[in-house]
Amino acid sequence: MATDSTPRIPNRANSRRSSNLIHPVDVETPPVGTPSPIIYREIKHFKKWIPWLIPAFIVANTVMFIITMYVNNCPKNSVSCIADFLGRFSFQPFKENPLLGPSSATLQKMGALDVKKVIDGHQGWRLITCNWLHGGVFHLLANMLGLLVIGIRLEREFGFIRVGLLYIISGFGGSLMSALFLQSNISVGASGALFGLLGGMLSELITNWTIYANKVAAFVTLLVIIAINLAVGILPHVDNFAHIGGFLTGFLLGFVFLIRPQFGWVSQRYAPPGYPSSANPKFKKYQCILWIVSLILLIVGLTLGLVMLLRGVDANDHCSWCHYLSCVPTSRWSCNTEPAYCSSTQLGSQVNVTCSTSGKTTTYFLPGARSSQIQNLCSQQCS
Repeated sequence: MATDSTPRIPNRANSRRSSNLIHPVDVETPPVGTPSPIIYREIKHFKKWIPWLIPAFIVANTVMFIITMYVNNCPKNSVSCIADFLGRFSFQPFKENPLLGPSSATLQKMGALDVKKVIDGHQGWRLITCNWLHGGVFHLLANMLGLLVIGIRLEREFGFIRVGLLYIISGFGGSLMSALFLQSNISVGASGALFGLLGGMLSELITNWTIYANKVAAFVTLLVIIAINLAVGILPHVDNFAHIGGFLTGFLLGFVFLIRPQFGWVSQRYAPPGYPSSANPKFKKYQCILWIVSLILLIVGLTLGLVMLLRGVDANDHCSWCHYLSCVPTSRWSCNTEPAYCSSTQLGSQVNVTCSTSGKTTTYFLPGARSSQIQNLCSQQCS
């Protein structure tokens, strides 16, 4: 009986439930007749990275919040504080900042996104620095928990360089869109960068569709998670434009940074010498098309947005309904988040503060009142 003498390539694949991704593994086959065992080693295209950059980002955000609270020094600059036992790290009153954090004036000083300062003061660096500041403890915890869950998984799969660039560029894209639509308020937070990671996860699933198991379930689950997070953004005092801008930027970047080679090409490239091979392209045509289109859209979009911002364009003038993407007014809340402006008069220890928006006047007894204390009283008066 004739037998097939062509040597076979042993195959092994690691399938992990967390990502449902099939990882081909290189195989080295010893010469026929030797008793040596088969040696397996993982190929570089599916290498597992040790995540360290995302934990470093979490530490950096936390340290920046601590520094911000130190600079804020609530006991010195406000009439009342929350958690007085923390000293200068105590929080602004709930009426002024319900997130347990610093004042708006402190956030501005530390580098919050303020469109007027970006345009008139030529402080474009605020488009980056605002991503490392947070409005309060609740804000910081929510973002860092999301970053820990999403960022660690991506860095383990794709390494610190690609995930780091995805995070920073997405944060910039979120800040840019926020600046174009929300020009009367300051904005802080890593939400834009975080949504960029979510967008990158979605495009990575699409462009690497053929190497996923249970792909439809993973796709639907990811869409639901993204939809819920974007829906939360229609609440007042939440910058949903930063979320949307970061998500769109990360979605396009995912097609560029997170592309994987075909399984057949990997198996062919790492097969031992002497084994038959077929001419498999490294990437499928749809992957290459998505790569080119996404790169063009990304460069054009960020460039156009930056030019519009520096020219002082208000995107709401060209889109009358877009403000509903960030806040939908209801009978329970208002979307009016204009900055607080007050007039004040001082007679001895008596300070009268009148909110310019509501016309409400309140009298405070405050010996030696500082301007920062009066501004904080104004924020409470108009909130």
